[in-house]
Amino acid sequence: MPPLKQMEKMAAVVGGNVPPKPGLAPEEDLPPEYWQALLEDPRADARLGPLGRAMRLSQMSQHILRVECRRCSRTVEIQKVDAIRLYGSEALWRDVGQRLLDNTCTQRTGRHEEDGCWPAFE
Repeated sequence: MPPLKQMEKMAAVVGGNVPPKPGLAPEEDLPPEYWQALLEDPRADARLGPLGRAMRLSQMSQHILRVECRRCSRTVEIQKVDAIRLYGSEALWRDVGQRLLDNTCTQRTGRHEEDGCWPAFE
């Protein structure tokens, strides 16, 4: 146990790190500056949104295409040129990603509703 003087000294240092104003309550809306900063972040376009999954392989800008299973956390990668060679340039990325996961799936239960991997596109 540290002596009283040392404890007071540590308390003063810790007390100086307190934020000047309290944070937001869970039910409060986030300030507009927060949302604007998110939209202006260059990483915001790095991931495929819901429309990106419906894109054709010929429209994809990435050279490496990745799909991850939300069930078993397995990730499958394929180069865009290989995907076009195997599935055609007009194939939807959503269908290609599902097929890639299904071809190597290890989650087999015997029930159609539970079988297979659940894609989470990157």
